[in-house]
Amino acid sequence: MNLKNKVIIITGASSGIGKACAEEFARRGANLVLAARQYVTLCEITADLEKKYGIRAVAVQADVSKEDDCELIIKQTLVSFQRIDILINNAGLSMRALFNDLDLSVLKNLMDVNFWGTVYCTKYALPEILKTKGTVVGVSSIAGYRGLPGRTGYSASKFAMNGFMESLRTELLKTGVNVMVACPGFTASNIRVTALSKDGAAHGETSMDEGKMMTSEEVAGIIADGIEQRKRTLVMTRQGKLAVWMNKLFPAFVDNKVFDLFAKEKNPLIKA
Repeated sequence: MNLKNKVIIITGASSGIGKACAEEFARRGANLVLAARQYVTLCEITADLEKKYGIRAVAVQADVSKEDDCELIIKQTLVSFQRIDILINNAGLSMRALFNDLDLSVLKNLMDVNFWGTVYCTKYALPEILKTKGTVVGVSSIAGYRGLPGRTGYSASKFAMNGFMESLRTELLKTGVNVMVACPGFTASNIRVTALSKDGAAHGETSMDEGKMMTSEEVAGIIADGIEQRKRTLVMTRQGKLAVWMNKLFPAFVDNKVFDLFAKEKNPLIKA
């Protein structure tokens, strides 16, 4: 699939991986619908991309945890472009708190955004993507294959996303629609700064060394290549591939390795 002139919806497009995807897809000639809660930021991004690359880009203010907002994204896309080729379910929240300490509303919030946001947008976009034999993408995480301490809600939401996307892929196997799950490793973005603490407030600082992580731009390039090649799953780092493989074969061993890793993060929640 060549992305030139394709119509692509990206949720969570105001920062991080979503914003980097918008830049990458625009560079490849795609027309864009960018959705997020930060409408002014989206408008600045769309104006910049149109000027820089000569494509069309539309900003839609939306909170993907709300079904009506997700339906609005799809309706606005059809008004603007009359078709949908690709949906990038990227909007997401993270968290950092031990389950024993957190308010359960934190888990509900994560599921509403990370899982239900994907479900809502996919539900309303799918009839159009079936017409174009396009692609549905879920931006997931290694945390969707391997549970991480202090991230119970995040891992649960990504496991749920992975199960949903796998089931959907099987349902659509003979339709020509591609369903792709993209799993970056740890990525330098603002997701850890905005991660929810035990009471639901933004954490406000990163707990990891961002300098050693993938950049959002690297992730966006891999996602774009994966869409063009109609890939099934993208596990993006050697560490991630090893974690997925080892977790299947030696889960108890991986429990200990993951514990040790997270016990070494800044202000660790668990202690060796």
